[in-house]
Amino acid sequence: MPLSVRPLKIVRPFLKQGSDSCLFQMGLTRVLCVATVEERRPPHAEEKGIGWVSGEYAMLPRAGARRTPRARGGGGGRVQEISRLLGRSLRAVVDLAALSPFGAVVDCDVLQADGGTRTASINGGFIALVDALRGLYRSGRLAAWPVKDYLTAVSVGFCEGKLFLDPAYELDVKADVDMNVVLTGSGRLVEIQGTAEGKSFSRAELDRMLEAAGRGARQILSLQKKVLKSLDAPKRKSFSVLPES
Repeated sequence: MPLSVRPLKIVRPFLKQGSDSCLFQMGLTRVLCVATVEERRPPHAEEKGIGWVSGEYAMLPRAGARRTPRARGGGGGRVQEISRLLGRSLRAVVDLAALSPFGAVVDCDVLQADGGTRTASINGGFIALVDALRGLYRSGRLAAWPVKDYLTAVSVGFCEGKLFLDPAYELDVKADVDMNVVLTGSGRLVEIQGTAEGKSFSRAELDRMLEAAGRGARQILSLQKKVLKSLDAPKRKSFSVLPES
């Protein structure tokens, strides 16, 4: 059986108050992604004269099989690590100079977790960000279109000697090797997070995982392109909200 990502579903907009929002679903993992753009950015970005994109990741207490304490303050180490990954990934496909003087925050809240929550957050967060920036460009507040490429993310690994792609939690938790791969739409690598959970892996196995990740990324990319239609800057006078796919 060929490797494939789990069934994908995108609902956008998802919130009445947040038109720049989407519900991104991979298998049974569901993540609410909302992008907010304001004329406010971190001091270091302001000093450099660039815009900024950051990410905030969180899980509802009952997103998983057991209740996890609600994150307060900065949240736990995992929450902070995934939030930073989300921000780094999104910035990789945004021209920060063109985004100035604005800053964007992409909030990704896991409503239901069944493996791959960080990759689903990146995939959905990208869609929400593009929608938010299109609205900003439509209003004439951005002089140039800042999104340079699509962005995808997928999990891959080995379990009992078998290669897997985009696993659900039941398989992911037993993995001997677990890897998260973030890629641009043109196939360039943004980040690789690979860990030998049970067994070390060879260079040949690494190549197989990257090949599988690329295959999964293309499947995700196909849906992103169908939903967003194009990354080209919309014409301000003729811009219209894209219909649901």
